[in-house]
Amino acid sequence: MTDFRPQGFRFLPPVVKNLLIINILLFLLDSALRNFGINLTRSLGLYYPLSENFFPTQYFTYLFMHGSFMHLFFNMFALWMFGYTLENAWGSKRFLFFFLFCGVGAGLIQNVVVAYEVWNFTQQGYSAVSVARYMNNAVVIGASGSVYGILLAFGMMYPNMRVYVYFLFPVKVKYLVSFLALLALFSGFGGGGGSNIAHFAHLGGMLFAFILIMYWRRNYRRDNFY
Repeated sequence: MTDFRPQGFRFLPPVVKNLLIINILLFLLDSALRNFGINLTRSLGLYYPLSENFFPTQYFTYLFMHGSFMHLFFNMFALWMFGYTLENAWGSKRFLFFFLFCGVGAGLIQNVVVAYEVWNFTQQGYSAVSVARYMNNAVVIGASGSVYGILLAFGMMYPNMRVYVYFLFPVKVKYLVSFLALLALFSGFGGGGGSNIAHFAHLGGMLFAFILIMYWRRNYRRDNFY
């Protein structure tokens, strides 16, 4: 059994490096523009398709927006830590496709959840104005869906490799990924206590990652995949 120790920043593969740069630059730009009353989330965050703020490209652009420094930091840290190995194993084109595929899938799953909530509101007799207000304010941002997909892929490829949680104690990747998936599931179904975290987007990223990896396993020779 081996311990997983990610490499430094000097030799980052191109996709991971550029994803880090784009996310950081957009976060800084968004923070700066807010001082002038400009909110990039209105344009780049993912809204429900029936919202007046929705545009199809948001299924991609929302992945590069973050609501706080800690939101950005944890997503980028995981992207660097685990994406580094996956891109080197798969190649840059496949890794980029995987990142975007999981992100779009996470957005789709989250909007299915929003659709259910909209339906539930109408069943409870909420006014059309209230439902429209909810749709126009239900926005998702962040690369978490793609990051959870990366975590699942890493766990499927290297299940017995150990990582250090908070740099303190080692745990096998398969247990870490299972814990995160169960936590997202529990939180998504009400255990989150009113959190504004899109837990079902996390699960959606994992689901689409699993589907894509199983497709690759079936349609490509193992030595051409991993």
